[in-house]
Amino acid sequence: MAIEKRDPVTGRVTTGHEWNGIEELETPIPRVVFFFLAVTTLFAVVYWVLMPAWPVGVTYTRGLLGIDQREVVMRQVEDAAVLRAAWTDRVGAAGFEEIMADATLMQHVRDTGRTLFIDNCAACHGTRGTGGPGFPNLAAGAWLWGGDPETLAETIRVGINSTSDETRVSQMLAFGRDGVLGREEVRSVAAYVRSLSDLPLGEADRGRIEAGKEIFAANCVACHGEDAKGSTDAGAPDLTDAAWIYGSDAQTVFTSIYSGRQGHMPHWEGRLSPVDIKLLALYVGTLGEDAR
Repeated sequence: MAIEKRDPVTGRVTTGHEWNGIEELETPIPRVVFFFLAVTTLFAVVYWVLMPAWPVGVTYTRGLLGIDQREVVMRQVEDAAVLRAAWTDRVGAAGFEEIMADATLMQHVRDTGRTLFIDNCAACHGTRGTGGPGFPNLAAGAWLWGGDPETLAETIRVGINSTSDETRVSQMLAFGRDGVLGREEVRSVAAYVRSLSDLPLGEADRGRIEAGKEIFAANCVACHGEDAKGSTDAGAPDLTDAAWIYGSDAQTVFTSIYSGRQGHMPHWEGRLSPVDIKLLALYVGTLGEDAR
């Protein structure tokens, strides 16, 4: 009969395992572990009986309660659609002015429009609509094609330089690359354009302003206007404000004139419903409210 060996310090029985003079104590598993194992096993058995659990060929055990999460989710979606239709039907039927005059509908516009904007537009324009290099700041109130809700809805519907047959078309000519203007002429008109927004100019650029003004009058007024405030008919930006799509530094403005620009906005007709386009147009119109 084996005699149990006890640890002289703790008085507890050892397992007989030894590593470099260190012996392992015989430590029983705590009873609380067995308790939780029993509870977990009992829960699993009860769940298997009551709930859908086991795959059986092309189907599965339904459980005594017969709960189907897919049906639950579908029912929730249907209920949500009914609740949403209560106000989306009103948005679809009402005019823009009527909607903007209704505080309740405009709250839905802000809540739902923000989600639509983040899901579909934020990749280019940012979550706050402030844009970035090459993407217009929609919160600045500087609109290429117009900022009233009807115009915004049309721009969203057909896009800009998109694949839609009705797309808006806009392009800045490459005056330098195509040989319309020489490099020094491009520098002069770039200096003049930057002066329109009271941007800081070096001494050399200040000396180019008068020549740039003449070049501008001969080449740019057809789109940007004699006052350089742009044209919503042509999608030409206002060159006198502080909103710059590609940047206002001297090199960027030179590049825009020399190499031209052609932005792109996809059309959303067919991807978004008419009501969603209407909601987006109204929401975009609210983006500059905090700045005003």
